[in-house]
Amino acid sequence: MSGASATSEKIPVRVYGGPTTLIEYGGLRLVTDPTFDPPGEYPMPLPGDHKLIKTAPSTVTAAGLGRVDAVLLSHDEHDDNLDSAGRALLSEVPVVFTTESGAGRLGGTALGLAFWQTAELKRPDGGTVTVTGVPARHGPVGCEPITGDVIGFILTSDDLPSVYVSGDNAALEHVEEIAERFAPVDTAILFLGGARMPFAFDGALLTLDSAQGAEAAKALGARRVVPAHYDSWAHFQEGHGEIQAAFTAAGLADRLDFAR
Repeated sequence: MSGASATSEKIPVRVYGGPTTLIEYGGLRLVTDPTFDPPGEYPMPLPGDHKLIKTAPSTVTAAGLGRVDAVLLSHDEHDDNLDSAGRALLSEVPVVFTTESGAGRLGGTALGLAFWQTAELKRPDGGTVTVTGVPARHGPVGCEPITGDVIGFILTSDDLPSVYVSGDNAALEHVEEIAERFAPVDTAILFLGGARMPFAFDGALLTLDSAQGAEAAKALGARRVVPAHYDSWAHFQEGHGEIQAAFTAAGLADRLDFAR
């Protein structure tokens, strides 16, 4: 793991509600899954009258983020991960890392990454940040024709601790694959919330729940876990209390950083 044993530096992370976080890494400012639209109902790209319901506003506006050097976009097809205001932000960002299919839909500065594919960002100090696309699956096995493709990310640099961004992943087996290559991970930004839809896959999980998040933290050897994607939307089934309880039961409460 690049730089993790060489420094105890705490990578600044701020969570703004839903899946939207700001990561300051090597002098770069990276935003995950930008969502800034107001509470309300958002149609889903599925047959039938299915909607996502946003229950609380983001704690920041796109303009309030300040400079953004890159976006780490787990997927582009759902409003709880990329909404109208988030799409507007993309046009102002030098590069948007996302799925290969998403890059085809978005165009512009979007760069699609396959699983395990890497790209580099230049740091202001002349160093390099490596962005690695890592596996994720937005539901049970075989869900992709319905939920679409999704991807996670690992950030590494020679003198910095590593950061994992899970994206909307429900597959612990993918976390284990990532751990085989990158563990121990310093900071894991885990999209939790135990998202479910009663009409989809018999109510199967679409993201990790709190107990699985604790399992993921153990597998990754994560020193620090920043939960995201657990509030502000009605389909998230578990929030702050459930996450705290699950990590406490697993003996990992001291690793939690809600970063609000």
